[in-house]
Amino acid sequence: MNFVTDLGLDDGLTAVVGAGGKKSTIYTVAGELDRAVVTTTVRIPPFDEHVATLLETARPRDALESVTDWPVGLVPGQEENRYLGYDPDVIDTLNGSQRPEAILVKADGARNRDFKAPGENEPRIPETADRVLGIASVAAVGKPLDEEWVHRPERVAGLTGLEPGDPIGVEDMATVLSSPQGTEKGVPESATFLPVLNKVDDDADLETAREIADRVLESGRATQVALTHLLGPGEPLLELRR
Repeated sequence: MNFVTDLGLDDGLTAVVGAGGKKSTIYTVAGELDRAVVTTTVRIPPFDEHVATLLETARPRDALESVTDWPVGLVPGQEENRYLGYDPDVIDTLNGSQRPEAILVKADGARNRDFKAPGENEPRIPETADRVLGIASVAAVGKPLDEEWVHRPERVAGLTGLEPGDPIGVEDMATVLSSPQGTEKGVPESATFLPVLNKVDDDADLETAREIADRVLESGRATQVALTHLLGPGEPLLELRR
């Protein structure tokens, strides 16, 4: 299986939300394509080493006209050792450009946790997104609902009924991934929603991921779920559940 082509990430605008592999997803895809744009609608740590060209510009579409070395990173500026994000409607203007093959957008934050539910003012998904990847890490299953593992644990608690410190179960992760107030929040009606279960590192993780995926397919809008190990050896895409 091929992570980029089998998931249709080789063209159009892909927004990535969730926790446990957003940046790894974006950088993996960008490295596989001839002309990819990496950008963001939220703050992001510097990613210069993952792109051939990094441009700080208020006019990203115009800036694309002069790019010769790909992939290219586009940001509006930086503050406190973080790149800032564009308004989603600015990213929408990029989707009409003929220069890049694909535009990859980080559309929410997770502070390097493995699981999350979105806050009140997120995600920030461009309206013209062709697809939205919703990331969750199976490493969070069995771990306590706390800030070590979960970004905004109170939001996860509100969706699942878990109490602080309770172990996160398969059903809990599936509930958040398939909820319109969870990982599906803000996904445009015209976009494909594709949950991605990451950090599937061994056979036990694979069985856990399959259980989660099957529950998501039963209750959410997704028609397929990707099982991945983005930082492991070999092909990142292990399985595509339908």
